[in-house]
Amino acid sequence: MLILQATKQIFKFLNKKYVKRIWIFLLVALLFSSCKVLNPERMLRTPSDYEYAKPEDARVIEEYRLAPNDQLYFRLYTNDGEKLIDPVNPLTQQHFRGDHNYLIEFDGFVKIPVLGRVKLSGMTLREAEKYLEGSFTEFYNNPFVQLKVTNNRVIVFPGGRGGTSRVVYLENTNTNLFEALAMAGGIADGRANRVKVIRGDLNNPQVFLIDLSTIEGVKDAEMVLQANDIIYVEPRERVPQRIMENIGPYLSLLSAALIIYSIFR
Repeated sequence: MLILQATKQIFKFLNKKYVKRIWIFLLVALLFSSCKVLNPERMLRTPSDYEYAKPEDARVIEEYRLAPNDQLYFRLYTNDGEKLIDPVNPLTQQHFRGDHNYLIEFDGFVKIPVLGRVKLSGMTLREAEKYLEGSFTEFYNNPFVQLKVTNNRVIVFPGGRGGTSRVVYLENTNTNLFEALAMAGGIADGRANRVKVIRGDLNNPQVFLIDLSTIEGVKDAEMVLQANDIIYVEPRERVPQRIMENIGPYLSLLSAALIIYSIFR
């Protein structure tokens, strides 16, 4: 009986003209308020007039290029790698003196025995191997170099809520955007037409906006990812749900106040 009376009081109160105006004003304010209010967890916002980099510029890079902080798995052989396939000396019985890991430092240089500091940043793996083979020619007969990046990774935010982001390590050097999204579990609950790829120096990055909602976007998704790229899928707008989340506490408070009012009355 008490709850019924309180409910009647609530409806009676809400039906008053000035209260209706207040609620209409609050709803309109929420609808047209900043996204920071309705979607406070939204990351990497860009202004409406932001100039995105052109996806065609990214597609020019057809291969992965070495970058600072890349960890290189390095092998060096002589005689054009004869020991790798020599049936007299099986690979499993060899001792690889030139088998080590080296870090490309912040300035793009890597310190390699015999050669010292050499700059490999910006080169493809093929270009770096050829460059090192030419440099080792002075010291070894027909040097044969093998390189592999062991810590290449990208960060993927697939658009869902509740900690769905992840760091994806790329075993394939020339991994494209589609492959990285697939390794991250696909687009969780985001907008396929608003996929941002953030690349380069975070103080002045390149930002590509990719539309994967249509088949025409496939050509843009073929862009080869580079070290430390950030893939961000914008989450879907949930305006009605967010409005209820915002005004829900106030409705509960109002209901409690009117119940208390009804009790004492």
